[in-house]
Amino acid sequence: MHNQLLLPLVLYLAAVFGFAWFTRRPQQRGGGFLNEYLVGNRSMGGFVLAMTLAATYASASSFIGGPGAAYKMGLGWVLLAMIQLPAAWLTLGVLGKKFAIEARRHNALTLNDMLYARYRNRAVVIFASLALLLAFFGTMVVQFVGGARLLQTVTGLSYDQGLMLFAATVGLYTTIGGFRAVVMTDTLQGIMMIIGTLALLGGIIHAGGSVGELITELHRIDPDLISPYGPDQFLSQPFMLSFWILVCFGVIGLPHAAVRCMSYKDSRSLHRGMVISTAMVALLMLGMHLAGALGRAIVPDIASPDQIMPTLMMTVLPPVVAGIFLAGPMAAIMSTIDSQLIQASATLLKDLYLNYINPAAVEQPETESRLPRLSLWITGIFSLLVFIAATNPPDMIIWLNLLAFGGMQAVFLWPLVLGLYWKKASATGAFASMAAGLTCYIALAVFKPDLGGVHAIVPTLAVGLFSFILGSLARPAVAAEPQPQV
Repeated sequence: MHNQLLLPLVLYLAAVFGFAWFTRRPQQRGGGFLNEYLVGNRSMGGFVLAMTLAATYASASSFIGGPGAAYKMGLGWVLLAMIQLPAAWLTLGVLGKKFAIEARRHNALTLNDMLYARYRNRAVVIFASLALLLAFFGTMVVQFVGGARLLQTVTGLSYDQGLMLFAATVGLYTTIGGFRAVVMTDTLQGIMMIIGTLALLGGIIHAGGSVGELITELHRIDPDLISPYGPDQFLSQPFMLSFWILVCFGVIGLPHAAVRCMSYKDSRSLHRGMVISTAMVALLMLGMHLAGALGRAIVPDIASPDQIMPTLMMTVLPPVVAGIFLAGPMAAIMSTIDSQLIQASATLLKDLYLNYINPAAVEQPETESRLPRLSLWITGIFSLLVFIAATNPPDMIIWLNLLAFGGMQAVFLWPLVLGLYWKKASATGAFASMAAGLTCYIALAVFKPDLGGVHAIVPTLAVGLFSFILGSLARPAVAAEPQPQV
């Protein structure tokens, strides 16, 4: 049975690798290595934009951790997960057009290029770069753990063997193809996610007889599993409302989602992307979390909730079909981590090395030919560090993922949004918001005071907003000067 499961997965990984290799060819176009490697020459159409944004947003947490939480908490967690439905619409709607215009005007290739163009302050960029690397490290560990657990559950490989196979595949195709390979493989992976979601949900309902019979069985196991508030009233109203801030409104501040707003082709692509990505996020969130919740009626006892999705696929689908559709959660994991690898590589290579550590390299004619090799080393070393951290995984990956999510929002949300829409926003306000927001979030995460069910992200963003406004009013932005290219 393991061979029947393993073969389709290996073929899928090989297809993704081949797709990445194929998309290397457009890198010979004009615009330079960095413009192609980091933003794909800003050439994404509406469908590709939608698929890469939704695929990037749907991660190991959506396909492994989220359904695992729904398995444990019941239908209330499905309701909670649907709070994420407008996330892609908000990201493209709030940042989309204005972000793209400013990025083209300043020739910005990274999120930190945008921050420097707006605030003209090195401290803001360096702080943002270090915070981004730290948060990405945490979220990438989550993806590596999710990929390894998936392979471990369905193939019979050990956790460490699954981790090595997953890390090698993602690291190689991201390094080889750059941003264009990432968005094109995201499109393939997005299609696989949709097919896998529909197949699994159909298999679960068929195995359980009907949705009504599955819900009746959940009630028999624990009546709280069909309550909106979950076991022990865990999903309180304050928690649900603050969760909307964390996984929906705050998504505007996620760097790997925001950078998509810099790389689409035209306004028509943006508008199509908003509609398609919202529909895809709705389908994926409902399908996967409902599968996790209903799956408890079929597999009532499991060692780790994070193993429920691959276990369900093996239980309700024929082995070969399960192997094909296991590419769905694998695609979700890979499509998130490749985007974060690109952003981490961009931060280290362009935002820190070329801008601050060795700025003279930009003027050297041989730099353009050295950049591909530099990016390869940077991506490879960062992947290795994440791999080492993932060898000691947490029990449930969703909490680590949400912790890193909140950290990124605490740093980036207000400097991005207010920098675009508030003329009085200053570097002092941006730095104060970043520092105060991150400090508040870390303190709340470490000391865990009783907030009455409110998630730590709510007071964190309030502190960040207050600090931004106070800092900008206390020390206003200087008059605009001719903008140096970064």
